[in-house]
Amino acid sequence: MKTRILFVSSLLFFIAKGEVFGQIFHEVGGFVGPVALYSDYGQRNNFDTNIGNTGIGVGLVHYLNFAYGPRNNFNQHFMVRNEFNIHSTGLKHYGEWVADHRQSEGAKKLRAMKGSSTIVELGTHLEYYPRDLRDFSANDFKLAPFASFGLHVVFYNPKASSSLGPINTPETTIPKYINGFKQGMGVTLAAVGTLGTRYKLNDMNDLMLMAKWHYYFSDWVDGLNPRREFNKVVDVPENKSNDWLFWLSIGYVHYLD
Repeated sequence: MKTRILFVSSLLFFIAKGEVFGQIFHEVGGFVGPVALYSDYGQRNNFDTNIGNTGIGVGLVHYLNFAYGPRNNFNQHFMVRNEFNIHSTGLKHYGEWVADHRQSEGAKKLRAMKGSSTIVELGTHLEYYPRDLRDFSANDFKLAPFASFGLHVVFYNPKASSSLGPINTPETTIPKYINGFKQGMGVTLAAVGTLGTRYKLNDMNDLMLMAKWHYYFSDWVDGLNPRREFNKVVDVPENKSNDWLFWLSIGYVHYLD
C-alpha cells in the first residue's frame, strides 16, 4: 500500500513541476451531500436497505489548473484534484428477513442489531473535461461536465451493538455473523470514480454537482464481514464483494489566482 501511495505522490509531483505545463493556477472549494454505504447490513438490492443505510458527508478540494499554460491536450482538458472528506453512516438490517411478520429468534436478533461507520479519506484524482478549460475559465460557456478517477487512503472506524445485549454472542447474534465483527480503527485504499459538472457563476467562482462511487479494498469498512472461516458453521455465499459507497453532493469552487 505504501508503494502505491508513494508512486501516486511522485507522479503528481513531477506533473506539477514539469515545465511543459507552464504556470499552475490553484482553486479551492468544498462539497456536501448524502452518502449510501453498501455493506453487509441489510438485504442486497433492497430499496429500504439502499435508502436506510445512508448518512451525510462533507469534503474539501484543492485543484491544480493548467489551462493557462501552453496549448496542449492535457492543459486544455485535465485538472488534478486533491481531496479530503469525512462521512458517517448509520447501519441497520432491512428487507425480507426483518419484516414485521417474521417473529423467529433470528429475525429478532437481526432487528436488534445496529452499526455505524465513520470514514475519513484523502486522495488525488485526475479529472477530465471534454470542453476547453481555458474557455470555461474565461466564462465563454456556463456548464463544464467532467469525469475523474482517483485513489484514496481510507481511515475507517466502525461500531456495532445489539439491544439484546453484548454483540457477537449466541444470545444476540445469528450464526453466520458470529466472529464476523471488527470494531475500531482500520486503514485501506479506495478506487473512486466521479461524474459531475461545474456551473460558472462568475470569473472567480463555480458551483459543482458530483456523483461519486468509492470501491473499498476491504470488506471490513462497515465492521461486519460474515464468512464461514470466521463462524466455523455456516456458509455465506451472498457475501460476494467488498463494501462500497455512493455519494451525491453539491459544492462550491473559488479560484485563488
